[in-house]
Amino acid sequence: MDAPASPLPAKERLLWMYERMGLVRELEDRLKLLVDRGVPMGPVHFYTGQEAVAVGVCAALRQDDWIASTHRGHGHCVAKGVEVRRMVAELYGKSTGTNRGKGGSMHITDVSVGMLGVNPIVGMGTPHAVGAALSARVRGTDQVAVAFFGEGATSMGVVHEAMNLASIWRLPVVFVCENNGYAQATPSEYALACDRVADRAAAYRMPGVTVDGQDVLAVFAAADEAVRRGRAGGGPSLVECMTYRFHGHHQGDDTLRYRLAEEEKAARERDPIPLFRSRLLAEGFTAAELDTLDAANRARLDEAVAFAEASPLPGPEELLRGVYPAARPEVRP
Repeated sequence: MDAPASPLPAKERLLWMYERMGLVRELEDRLKLLVDRGVPMGPVHFYTGQEAVAVGVCAALRQDDWIASTHRGHGHCVAKGVEVRRMVAELYGKSTGTNRGKGGSMHITDVSVGMLGVNPIVGMGTPHAVGAALSARVRGTDQVAVAFFGEGATSMGVVHEAMNLASIWRLPVVFVCENNGYAQATPSEYALACDRVADRAAAYRMPGVTVDGQDVLAVFAAADEAVRRGRAGGGPSLVECMTYRFHGHHQGDDTLRYRLAEEEKAARERDPIPLFRSRLLAEGFTAAELDTLDAANRARLDEAVAFAEASPLPGPEELLRGVYPAARPEVRP
């Protein structure tokens, strides 16, 4: 089932999409440069190549909606509005980071913008999204929760449990599968017993759609329909986005151990950012206004790195902060 046709969003939203995709790419390119130089940041899973998915989905959300992420979560964070300089500070392990320097790349969280957290455990963002959606139902709001996960996670029991429960209770959850073709080094055609992950939606009585994950407008159209359905009480949906990660599973992974150079070259020819830039130029936007956004993103990353490097490390008092409650709760017999 293909995504439905949708008119172009408003000009401001289109420019926001381009700016966000560029900011994700600038962040990841800058982090890769720093990691290659030996800056200690711990394990980093680059989102490069998948920018259209995070941005296309989050373009359909409000700030009070939620997302739950994966180990490859930088793009989701940026698309949902997490401050980039605090993200970089977290990667540097500084006290000004999103988690006060105690979480690192795979735990970035900012509930104030609806970012429930980057999660290093495969598939475990799905029950978090279901829980958030259930809270919306209990509180009587029309908020929607999105769960991002990879195609490898669809073989995890927790993902099926989350989809089943969301369907039974008709919760406002959008399950977004970022199918980049490889679960670490395992190709999807070897590990999946279905042609499309979206085909599995039928087992849970929810709509399932497969879209081109390199086309931000196609992602937005599918996500927008799923979000509207959830917000109106229609229950959950599954959106599968066919995409590609340009780098390895993590910063030390050599992709040519399991991917052909010709495959990677073909994938990079469908880089989502140049594709979207060409679309915008064809729609009447000027190169100058797009270049201005690119320059602003480079300046933002310059400032973010400077902020992170100048920020202090966490002090000893941070060791137990946020671990135990400030006061012992009263226990009633």
